[in-house]
Amino acid sequence: MSKVELISRRLLDKLQEQMSRSSTIYILTSFAMKSGVRLLKDSLRAAAERGADIKICVGDYLFVTQPEALRELISIHPDIEVRLYRSEGISFHPKAYLFEDAEGGYFIVGSSNLSRSALTDGVEWNLGLDKSVDEDVFAEAMEQFLKLFYAPETVPVNAETAADYEKQHQDYHQRHPNLARIWAENEEIELMLPTETEKKQEGETADKVDVVHETAAPYGTIQPRFAQVEALERLEAAYEEGYDKAMVVMATGLGKTYLAAFFARRFSRVLFIAHREEILRQAKQSFERVIPDRTAGLYDGNQKEGNADMVFASIFTLSMKKHLHSFRPDAFDLIIVDEFHHAAARSYERVLCYFQPKFLLGITATPDRSDNKDVYALCDGNVAYRIDFIEAVQRGWLAPFHYYGVYDDTDYSQIKWLGNRYDEEELLQVQLREETAEKILRAWKRYKKTRTLVFCSSIRQADFLSEYFQRHGCRTISLHSKQTAISRKQAIAMLERRELDAIFTVDLFNEGVDIPSVDTLLFVRPTESLTVFTQQVGRGLRLYKGKDYCVIIDLIGNYRNADVKLRLFDTQRGETKKKAREPVMPTVPETCELHLDVQAIHLLEEMQKKRQPRKERLLADYRELKQELGRRPTYLELHLQGRSEAAEYKQEFGSYVGFLYWAGELSELEEEVFLKHEPWLTEVEWTKMSKSYKMVVLKAMLERGPSAWHQPITPQQVALFFHRYLTEKEYRKRLDFSDKRTKSLWEYDEKKVSELIADMPMTKWSETSKGLVSFQNNIFTLRFSIDPKHTEVLYNWTKEICEYRLHWHFFDRKRR
Repeated sequence: MSKVELISRRLLDKLQEQMSRSSTIYILTSFAMKSGVRLLKDSLRAAAERGADIKICVGDYLFVTQPEALRELISIHPDIEVRLYRSEGISFHPKAYLFEDAEGGYFIVGSSNLSRSALTDGVEWNLGLDKSVDEDVFAEAMEQFLKLFYAPETVPVNAETAADYEKQHQDYHQRHPNLARIWAENEEIELMLPTETEKKQEGETADKVDVVHETAAPYGTIQPRFAQVEALERLEAAYEEGYDKAMVVMATGLGKTYLAAFFARRFSRVLFIAHREEILRQAKQSFERVIPDRTAGLYDGNQKEGNADMVFASIFTLSMKKHLHSFRPDAFDLIIVDEFHHAAARSYERVLCYFQPKFLLGITATPDRSDNKDVYALCDGNVAYRIDFIEAVQRGWLAPFHYYGVYDDTDYSQIKWLGNRYDEEELLQVQLREETAEKILRAWKRYKKTRTLVFCSSIRQADFLSEYFQRHGCRTISLHSKQTAISRKQAIAMLERRELDAIFTVDLFNEGVDIPSVDTLLFVRPTESLTVFTQQVGRGLRLYKGKDYCVIIDLIGNYRNADVKLRLFDTQRGETKKKAREPVMPTVPETCELHLDVQAIHLLEEMQKKRQPRKERLLADYRELKQELGRRPTYLELHLQGRSEAAEYKQEFGSYVGFLYWAGELSELEEEVFLKHEPWLTEVEWTKMSKSYKMVVLKAMLERGPSAWHQPITPQQVALFFHRYLTEKEYRKRLDFSDKRTKSLWEYDEKKVSELIADMPMTKWSETSKGLVSFQNNIFTLRFSIDPKHTEVLYNWTKEICEYRLHWHFFDRKRR
C-alpha cells in the first residue's frame, strides 16, 4: 500500500478495509445521509463488537444531515459515540476519517461526506496518508478531532437530541421549500459555502511559552501559604474521613497547582489531567519543585512518558482507548483534574470510570454553575474548600479593584445570538466604528494606571482598536494566534518594562499565564460567559510590589449576562440570592470601589425586570439536561449536572415530581400517582433533618424492593443496615454518629441501636408528619394505602428523593 495516495473513486472500499482492522475509528463529516450510514453500518458494528474506540461527529450546517441518518448511527452499537456539531449558521465543512491499530495508522481527508454517492461513484478527491509519513501530524489530527468532538458546540446524539434536530430540520426545509425539493429529487447537492470566519482559538494555538515570575526555589523552601494552608487541611481531613472525591475552588492567583502538589506528596503515583499542553508543562514544573525526588513525565500528543511517578496527561490523548488502556485501572493513587470546567464531564467519563484511584481531586477557579454545570458531578458535589476572588480580596490575598462600568449604547438585541456567542460578522459591524473606538480610548485614558490588558471578542476587533490607539499616540500591540511579528513572551516582557501601554488580546490570557504587574483591565467585549469574565478579572488581581489596586474598565451594554455579571463582585452574593430581585449595585469589599455610569444603571435595572421568569428558566435547564442524557434525569442527576440546582425546583414546585407534573413530563399513570400521593412526596422532600437518620431508615425500607418497600418495619429490622450505613464511611460517622450517645455505638449493639432508631427518627417523624407515618407498639408504618399499580412508580420517586437528600446532607451542605 502506498504511504500517500489519491483516492478518487470508491472511498467505501478503503474505509471498510481500514475498519476491518482498526482499534480506533474517528469520523468527522459536515453532514451524514442515511444511504452513507447504511453502507458503513455492518463494518462499524463489527468493529464495535471487537472493542474498537469509535467516535463519529457530523454537522447540522444548513440542516443537510438527515434525521434518519442520526438515528441509524446511534442504532448500530451502544458503544459507538455520536455527536452533532451545532454550527448555528457558521460554515462547518470538514471531511476526515482517522484509523489506528497496533501496527500503525491511516488518515483520510478530502471531499467525501457520509453519503452513498460520496463513498461510491460520485466525483470526489480524497488524500490518504499512512501514519508513518508524519507521526506528529497524525497525532495532532487525532488530538484536534477530540477537541472538536467534545467542543461546547457539540451535543451527544440520542433519542432526545435526534427528535429535537428533526423538528429543526423540518422547520428549516419548510422555510426553504426549493432546497427541500432538490434534496427530495437528488439526495445531495454541492454546497456553496461562505468563507470560514475567524475562530477564537488563540488559547489553544498560542505559542507554548512558560512565563514564570518566581525564582525556582530549592525543595524545603516552598511551603503552603495563604489559602493553600486552609485548603490543604480541608483536603487532608476529607481524605482521612473516607471521602474519595473532592473539589477545591480557589480564585485565580491563590496557587491551585501548588496546592495540588502539596497534597500529592502523600501519594505514590499521581496523574494530573488538563486540557492544554501549556497547563501540563507548568504543572509539571510546579510539582517538580515541591516533590523533586519523584520522576515526572508528559503524556500528550507528542510525548508518552507514562512510567513516571507523576504523569501529566492531556485529556484528549488519554480519552483515546489505546492510550487509556496502556495504564492499569489502579495505576494511580491520586488523580487531579485541573480546570475541568473546560470540558463537560462526558469527555472525562471514560477516563474517570476506568481508573480506580484512592482519591480524585478537581481544582478550578471558576465553577460557575450557569456555565459549568458538570463540575460538581465530577466530584459528587463534594467541595472540600472554596474561596472566590472577593473573599480573597477581603483577606488581603489578592489586590483590591476599582471597577468602572462605562455605558455602551450598542443594541445587542439586534445581533444574532448563536447559542453560546454572538454572530461574529454582525458584532464586528458595530464594533469596528471610529466613534466606538473613541469612546473606549477616552474611558481608558481617564481611568487607566500603568500596564493594561484589553480583552476583545475577535482578532479583527483587537487589530482595529490597537491600530486606533497607536494613531492616537499609545504604545500598543494586538497579540493573538495570527500575530507573527512578536512573540507572546516578548510582548509580556515589553509590557512589564513599560515599553508598551497595553496588549489587545482575544482569550490568550484567560488562564495559564500570569502577569502580576498588570494593574489595568479593559473589557471591550460582551460578557458571553461568566466563567471567562471571572478568569479575565483574575488576571489583574495578583499581588505585586507597588500595585495598590487594579483598575477594571468595562463596557456595559444590553448583552446577555450584563445584568448578572456584577454579582461576581458582591460580598453579599449568598444573602441576596434568596431575595426576589437582587440590587443592581453590588456591595464590594471596603478596600474596593465600584462606579457605574447613570445610563448603565438604568440599563441594568431594565434588563433585570425583563429577565426570564424562574419557572421558564428551570424548564429550559431541565430540557437541556434531558437532551444530553437522552432520557428524563433522576433527581440527583438534575442536581449534579443541571445548570440550575435541584433546590430551586424544590422551592418553586414543592418537589421535583411537582415540577415534572407542571412541565407535562409525566405519563397518565404517573400523573395519577402524583395527584394521589403528593402529600407523601412533599413530606419526604421537606421533612427537617439535622441528621440523616430519617432518610437512612427510609433507605432501609427501600432496600426491600418495589413490592415490599412500603410495608411496616421495626427498629430491630432497621438496626443492622442503619449502623452499617453510618459507620462504613468515616465522614458519615464523624458527621452523624459521633455525639456523646452514638460514639458508644461504634461497636454494633442491636438493642442500643434499635433504641436510638425508635427514639430518633421514628418517634420524631411520627410526631411531625401530619399523620403520614406512625410509630406505635414498636412498629413504624406508612399510614396511607397504595394501589398495587402505583407501587413501583411511588417507590422510584421516593428512592430518588431519598438519594438526593442523603447526598445533599453529606456532601453539599458543607459548601453552604
